[in-house]
Amino acid sequence: MTNDQYILFAIFFGLFAMLLWGRIRYDIVALGALVVAVVVGIIPGKTAFEGFGHPATIIIALVLVVSKGLANSGAVDLIARWLVPAGRSLLAHIGVMASLGAAMSALMNNVGALALLMPVDIQAAEREKRSPAITLMPLSFATILGGLITLIGTPPNIIISSIREEKLGAPFRMFDFAPVGIACAVAGVAYVALIGWRLLPKSTRERQAGKELFDLGSYLVELRFGPESKSIGKTVGELEDMLEGHDTILVEVIRDGQDVPGYARWMKTREGDVLLLETVAENLDKVVSELDLSFGSEDVTDAAQTEKAQALATAIAAGDADEEASEKKLKRPAELSLIEVVVRPGASVEGRTAMAMRLYETYGVWLIGISREGRKVKNRVRSMSLRAGDVLLLLGTDDMLQAASDHLGTLPLAERGLQVRDGKQAAVAATIFVAAIGLASVGMMYLPVALAAVTILYVLLNIVPIRQLYDAIEWPVVVLIGSLIPIGAALENSGGTELLANWIVTISQGAPAWGVLTLLMIVTMTLSDVLNNTATALIAAPVGIGVANSLGVNPDPFLMAVAIAASCAFLTPIGHKNNTLIMGPGGYSFGDYWRMGLPLEILIVAVAVPMILIVWPL
Repeated sequence: MTNDQYILFAIFFGLFAMLLWGRIRYDIVALGALVVAVVVGIIPGKTAFEGFGHPATIIIALVLVVSKGLANSGAVDLIARWLVPAGRSLLAHIGVMASLGAAMSALMNNVGALALLMPVDIQAAEREKRSPAITLMPLSFATILGGLITLIGTPPNIIISSIREEKLGAPFRMFDFAPVGIACAVAGVAYVALIGWRLLPKSTRERQAGKELFDLGSYLVELRFGPESKSIGKTVGELEDMLEGHDTILVEVIRDGQDVPGYARWMKTREGDVLLLETVAENLDKVVSELDLSFGSEDVTDAAQTEKAQALATAIAAGDADEEASEKKLKRPAELSLIEVVVRPGASVEGRTAMAMRLYETYGVWLIGISREGRKVKNRVRSMSLRAGDVLLLLGTDDMLQAASDHLGTLPLAERGLQVRDGKQAAVAATIFVAAIGLASVGMMYLPVALAAVTILYVLLNIVPIRQLYDAIEWPVVVLIGSLIPIGAALENSGGTELLANWIVTISQGAPAWGVLTLLMIVTMTLSDVLNNTATALIAAPVGIGVANSLGVNPDPFLMAVAIAASCAFLTPIGHKNNTLIMGPGGYSFGDYWRMGLPLEILIVAVAVPMILIVWPL
């Protein structure tokens, strides 16, 4: 091995270790690796950022904008509501939702497809009085599988197509992935609908909808004694007795920033005290009303803001039963509502606290509760660092809640209904998209240009408002790809990729080519379960070409195997963003995923290898 190879392998080892550690976001880790490679002289400074202009990077960014336009137009919502009526059996519901999710993911970003369908699935579970955990994991896995079908279905396909263009002279076309992808998706959807959900722990499958984390879930709520609260002067013991009647637990009393000992039941409350209560959303109004509490915390010092916070609490407690009285307390009480949202992977709120973000001052909403993986939270709400998969309970007006959720990068867990959509707009958005994909598929227009044209038309027609244009792009993914492309090129130019390929060929000595292909697929799939799937594809695709060259066979089957394997991460909640997204709303633990995911990965390998050899002969 040369010095350059030693240095590059050390950089990759550090990159993998940091990604597995997970304390620093993947885009910062990748950018840091790029900087290190430039500093040590492995990558020339003038070519360091060429990855950001790579076609794969541009296509992925544009696909995210187009997916946003399809969602905004309402086309997907109309289809989902038409196909998911009430009263279906569990098997039929999972089958329909999984099939719809897979079909949608074939033509739009699979995270976006799950984001649109998850609220529909949760509402269906509530209607049928069953746990959403039974159906959310099958839906997530199906949306991942659907991405295998087309070029734009998932970022690994785009990356592998671009690598093929660089190394072999031509990219994969839009539907080159379809034969193998459809076979895997059909087999996978049948598995999750008929068998997969049954492998979840019995405790998860028997959990009732009313006890789940969504909608009626258990939250740690932070409430405060205002200056005129009628509960001031009551003892902690009296408060506990009152709360018991509302199925609410008093977790802590905080005074002057200090926790009050739990045994101090005799202590009388006073203005400014903060209560940490464990309750459910449906009981919150009654608790606020009976104890005369308010939302907010001690960091709100402005008198006008404090008064408005108290008015919000009073109005939400009054509800529709006393609309006239509510009008006197606040001008527009009908707009006040509680909404639950889940933190998406890569969201701007990840790793930040509500206090640091100053949610009310910035967005006009209050964070009043957090639920995390079904575990009781013991920290203060406004001082907790948020994680992907956390379920947040927000208070505010409908308009402010919608705007705040969009800006924060969270996903509402209720059916989308805040916008009135025009059916003509849905038809226009779908027509533009289908026309662009058709032109790109027959070679009449370069795919990035076709997607750029769709983006421009969506903006001009206000399908994607200009204010949402850049918010729709997942910039951490863009930074990850732009940073890793030069590092991957350096590894190949130094001969490192050839070394890895020879290692795979050596350990499979004597095995037929299809056996080596299977081994490459298993190794890639294992990496994808613990690393970002985009990073896995960038690393494994050149190795696949190297293995094929070492064996003297067609590299296309090996590239296709990497494409399938890099996207099929079903063993952990960190392998794919969709798995992370359902963790909080479904109340899943880390160990729940492999129960359904391991048989699915084995099934995908069993289906994909023969199909690859049929469609892409060695």
